[in-house]
Amino acid sequence: MNIPELLAFILYFVLVLAIGVFFFFRTRSGGEKAYFLGNRQLGPWVSALSAGASDMSSWVLMGLPASILASGLGQAWIAVGLAVGTALSWILVAGRLRRFSVAARDSITVPQFLTNRFLSSSKMLQVVSAAVFLVVYSIYAASSIKACGTLFNQVLGLDPKIAMFGAAGIIFVYTFLGGFSAVCWTDFVQGMLMLAALLITPIAALFIINAPSWTAAEPEVTQGYWSLLVTGKLDWTSAATILSGLGWGLGYFGMPHIIIRYMAVKSDADVKRSRVIGVSWTVLILGAAVAVGLIGKVFLTGVEDTSLVFIEMVRRIFPGFLAGILLSAILAAAMSTADSQLLTAASAFASDVYRPLIRKKAGDKEMSWVSRGVVLLITAAAVIIAADPNSGTIMSLVENAWGFFGAAFGPVILLSLFWRRFTYKGAVAGIVGGFAADLLWMIFLKGPTQLYEIIPGFAVGLLAAVIVSLADKKPGQDVLALCDKAGLTEK
Repeated sequence: MNIPELLAFILYFVLVLAIGVFFFFRTRSGGEKAYFLGNRQLGPWVSALSAGASDMSSWVLMGLPASILASGLGQAWIAVGLAVGTALSWILVAGRLRRFSVAARDSITVPQFLTNRFLSSSKMLQVVSAAVFLVVYSIYAASSIKACGTLFNQVLGLDPKIAMFGAAGIIFVYTFLGGFSAVCWTDFVQGMLMLAALLITPIAALFIINAPSWTAAEPEVTQGYWSLLVTGKLDWTSAATILSGLGWGLGYFGMPHIIIRYMAVKSDADVKRSRVIGVSWTVLILGAAVAVGLIGKVFLTGVEDTSLVFIEMVRRIFPGFLAGILLSAILAAAMSTADSQLLTAASAFASDVYRPLIRKKAGDKEMSWVSRGVVLLITAAAVIIAADPNSGTIMSLVENAWGFFGAAFGPVILLSLFWRRFTYKGAVAGIVGGFAADLLWMIFLKGPTQLYEIIPGFAVGLLAAVIVSLADKKPGQDVLALCDKAGLTEK
């Protein structure tokens, strides 16, 4: 066990727990809106980095560099898709969603917004959304917890399952205590740490490679390794890889734990500033992750597990305590995503199922404690999934969850913000159709076609939402008046 690295991890954990305790005392009397949405008081830096950090989980430091190291530059299309997707999400969704969520009865969750958008008294959409949240977020959070187990096992020699329980416990505590504000401020700190670690490490490796004393052997590369076409030519495998990579960008339109940050920004002016910060941060993070994989091909030799490329580079370059600080970026990536997912799922259950269907007279204090109970349950489910050796890799868990959310909610969010003719039944059809198509493609057609399931899932969800809306009766004048209030007017 490397004691200096362990001390760095402990320091990091103390910091995030301190943030949770601080916001527990600051927001404990603030009610449901304070716990779930921070009273819509996020500034541009915190909102931008919180959205980015909750998006970029541990796969950006482990999964993406590993893919680049093993298979070459052709795997960088995921980074391209994500960079384009986050830019379009900030441009098309952020400002409109913030204004519309305020106009729609001051909605504080994504399912609430979708229901209030149509002024509907039906709770079907909220229940369907909450069910999807609980299942998919358990899978998504499991990827982050598994990454923590891998890190502690490789760096400190701890049993992976014990490490998973420990990391899950810390994530649970500060999410349980401080709610949305604690999650966003820890995400801000973690986002800065991730950016610093991913920029410093490949730059330091380049300096070492270019030093006169560098004597490592030339790396063995396959044909087409340095090409953006994975096979070195434009065949279906290369085309499917490009389309699948770009398809990752579709997920941003329907990722609840990311777009909820847009709803919490303080003002429209802050949304514009957040957009510049958020897109810049994401482009830097993704570019640096690709650089780690490519430079690691030259810098490292004899690494059997490619997912450890970032860990190996850091430990070979930097001394113990500094290495521990930089490796904490993996914890930051994992925890900043997991905490956001836990809180978003908890808020969906408490606000969209518990109060409307179980306890209509539940007060704010009761709601906040119910949501904390849901945080505990999802954390436990995520640990069980992560500890199962047959649950898949970190990257596969993220890929599956990202596809489910993007296909189910992406088309519905976009239509709700841009199409006045959109109806409540169309929204339900879009969520169910997109989710089902994504699941079926993943099980039966992903292998033969090599195409990421989010693309057909998104297309089916969009078609289902449009067709059912056109077959349904037109929205009433009250719904159109709400669209006018939110700035959604006919052109």
